[in-house]
Amino acid sequence: MIFRRRLLLAPMASALLLGAGCSRTPQPRATLLAPDATLLCLGDSLTFGLGADPGASYPEKLAQLTGHVTHNAGINGDTAEGALARLPGLLQTSKPGLVLVSIGANDFLRGLPLEGTRAALLQIVETAAGSAQVALLAQPRPSLMGYAAGLLEDHGVYAEVATGSGTPLFSGGWSKVLSRAELRSDPIHANAQGYEVFAGRLADWLREIKLVR
Repeated sequence: MIFRRRLLLAPMASALLLGAGCSRTPQPRATLLAPDATLLCLGDSLTFGLGADPGASYPEKLAQLTGHVTHNAGINGDTAEGALARLPGLLQTSKPGLVLVSIGANDFLRGLPLEGTRAALLQIVETAAGSAQVALLAQPRPSLMGYAAGLLEDHGVYAEVATGSGTPLFSGGWSKVLSRAELRSDPIHANAQGYEVFAGRLADWLREIKLVR
């Protein structure tokens, strides 16, 4: 991928990490959400907002930036299979127009079989697509060197699932935030500023692919 090749070029790395934009790869066609559409944010501690005070999570910041009501369905420590099990009930109660899927980091950290994570992500996308639009938010591949050098990369499973299912992929968002020490509360979680930066970039991307105004 272009983004990955650029990360290997040290002179360009800091500019990429500080840039406002994320993925510039072609995205599947999206439909503009109705103004009253709810956004369901399905995920783990990065969605919950661990590392920041209440009210500072990315779903809450995204609501302020887009004007859409958001439902924070982030659970600390959750896995892709756990999120899949929760999804049907969440779809029934929140009736979202868009499901933002940010899950899988705990699978990688625990060394769970990648095939199981990939299968769960695909099923999450397919289940959510039955009643809403869906977008994948890539999470980083765990790397001690990447954290230390500020050069985290997205795990490749998200591009695989996005390509295979025709789902829009927001790439580079978490990797860029968690590569910057000043935006982290610890090596794997953002702080309040980091969640705000992530939400801002995500909102810009959602406008770019014409999902929100």
